[in-house]
Amino acid sequence: MVKKDLITEKLKTHFGFDTFKGNQKEIIEHVLSGRDTFVLMPTGGGKSLCYQLPSLMMEGTAIVISPLIALMKNQVDAMRNFSDADGIAHFLNSSLNRAAIEQVKEDLLSGHTKLLYVAPESLTKEDNIEFLRQITISFYAVDEAHCISEWGHDFRPEYRRIRPIINEIGKRPLIALTATATPKVQHDIQKNLGMTDAIVFKSSFNRANLYYEVRQKGNDIDREIIKYIKNNEGKAGIIYCLSRKRVEDFTGILKANDIKALAYHAGMDSQQRTSNQDAFLMEHADVIVATIAFGMGIDKPDVRYVIHYDIPKSLEGYYQETGRAGRDGGEGQCIAFYAYKDLQKLEKFMQGKPVAEQEIGKQLLLETAAYAETAMCRRKVLLHYFGEWYTDDNCGCCDNCLHPQKQIEAKDHLVAVLEIVCALKEKFKAEYIVNLLLGNETAEIQSFRHNETEHFGSGQDDDEKTWNAVIRQALIAGYLTKDIEHYGLLRITEKGRRFINEPVSFRITKDNEFSEDDEDVPLRGGANCAVDPILYSMMKDLRKKLSKRLEVPPFVIFQDPSLEAMATTYPVTLEDLQNVPGVGAGKAKRYGEEFVALIRKHVEENEIERPEDLRVRTVANKSKLKVWIVQSIDRKVALYDIALTKGLEFNELLDEMEAIVYSGTRIKIDYFLNDVMDEDHIRDIYEYFKDSETDNLERAIEELGVAYTEEEIRLVRIKFLSEMAN
Repeated sequence: MVKKDLITEKLKTHFGFDTFKGNQKEIIEHVLSGRDTFVLMPTGGGKSLCYQLPSLMMEGTAIVISPLIALMKNQVDAMRNFSDADGIAHFLNSSLNRAAIEQVKEDLLSGHTKLLYVAPESLTKEDNIEFLRQITISFYAVDEAHCISEWGHDFRPEYRRIRPIINEIGKRPLIALTATATPKVQHDIQKNLGMTDAIVFKSSFNRANLYYEVRQKGNDIDREIIKYIKNNEGKAGIIYCLSRKRVEDFTGILKANDIKALAYHAGMDSQQRTSNQDAFLMEHADVIVATIAFGMGIDKPDVRYVIHYDIPKSLEGYYQETGRAGRDGGEGQCIAFYAYKDLQKLEKFMQGKPVAEQEIGKQLLLETAAYAETAMCRRKVLLHYFGEWYTDDNCGCCDNCLHPQKQIEAKDHLVAVLEIVCALKEKFKAEYIVNLLLGNETAEIQSFRHNETEHFGSGQDDDEKTWNAVIRQALIAGYLTKDIEHYGLLRITEKGRRFINEPVSFRITKDNEFSEDDEDVPLRGGANCAVDPILYSMMKDLRKKLSKRLEVPPFVIFQDPSLEAMATTYPVTLEDLQNVPGVGAGKAKRYGEEFVALIRKHVEENEIERPEDLRVRTVANKSKLKVWIVQSIDRKVALYDIALTKGLEFNELLDEMEAIVYSGTRIKIDYFLNDVMDEDHIRDIYEYFKDSETDNLERAIEELGVAYTEEEIRLVRIKFLSEMAN
């Protein structure tokens, strides 16, 4: 055992710190003693030091298995800054050329290198295994160890091969580290790495300096984020999106609005990614718009906000990404935009995967939905997910605690839930229990004949939101638990069994209201939430008059979100009007004159100061794509070929085409429709929209029925809007 004062002395010598954070010192002592070690420590807690310092103090080279090239580069640069020799740390991955690889091997063989970062893929190569057998290895460190578990948010199959390869190279002590692991993921990691006897060092997951908020995701999300960034000018921020296309598009929008933003995603070449990452670290850019690939282990302590443009696939992913804010203990704002539709899309993407993988993915999405919709303290919900109890009733640092909702007594509700879980022998999930209470005759309920039991429909006096809140808050209170091994089956705890016999007060808050139709959600969420409801109402009246005069449905003229944006930004010229979402030059010219006249008069009469700063500029390169699509359609190119040429999914092409026709440009797609659709189907869908009061897609799908696909309905809606509105 190395003397304790020597460890502190080496900390000062190598890193310039006088004291350790949290349980770092205890962990390092354990690693130095040559025993397997498991470290659960939140982002910003100082995980890296737990293997960096021992590597400098022990004989040989520590092998650090790390998932990302960007992460390796960042860590190696940091280690070299602490040393006077570049050879102290190296990485070995696909980004190196032959000469660089030879230099790395030379430094390793000479004993100069104390830390070698390798990707799991590099570790599997036979020549690398052969080479590593030739050097003295002090220990192995598996960073971002949650990648081992298929229940983890960044599951990497190659991580599951680490143990056999280590055995092949030569057994040495092992340290596994992660910032996010539920009890299930922790068990998976230890089992797979063959370290079930390892000492586990678990730090609290509570990041007291972080503020958590979930907002309704509406059509004006771009405007809302731009306004937020402008109000936090000069501060560093990360915006996470789920798709590369969204990253590229939104980065372009930010740049067009004079925000110093850069993109980061796995589809970019490594040189550009590295350049953008360095620019962010060096403060040449304020904002990085990224997919989840960005930020693992990136040592930037002063990120002041993390915004999720799309809700993540799992709470683990969300926690780790928000953890990149306020690593210095200072301000850290974590804002996520949520629309239930986004989760439905993610669930759709899982189709075609193995059933077990789909089940896991669905459970993770349900946990995310529960977090987004809850009106409970968000900190309490997050920490419970990671197996930690947060006892304070109000954390004072999340949207729900700052704006608490009224509580209701739910003692009888909880008894009802617990009794059903017992009666069904703990073999069903929350969704099933809620459907049973509400009397929903699902195929599953009918197959088990539970629609014939006394419990069926016994909770019809309350809505789905109430029953979901009861179950979620019962889980956090410890009356119920989820058997995650069996995809979320509800189990009753000893505390729950006592509650059935001796009920006590159980007060809950109902879940937050989130509109399920994000097409009709304006800025700041909720119907008719424009800044100026009087103007909004006047414009709706004007739209109705125009609708009768022109004999077209009101939505053909301007959609509700466009009217709401007008009642927020007060466009007083046709040029101003073209900056409103869903309004292009054609639509402004055709319908806009009367609207801008009405707005101008309202502004003058009420002496309104127009919020010029809320104007969001559009992006030229997006316009180029739209122009190209219009030109291709004019040439009668098949839509599938247009999508293929531009690397778009077909639904993404339909998104672009909808934006084109909603903005007032006419496109003729009859040549394509007549090729791919039945004439009767085209006529039926067209007539539906002619008679409908709304162009809402979900309502159209519901009313038209299963005979018509979503794709067909969208195509004919584009034809209808183009012909009627433009």
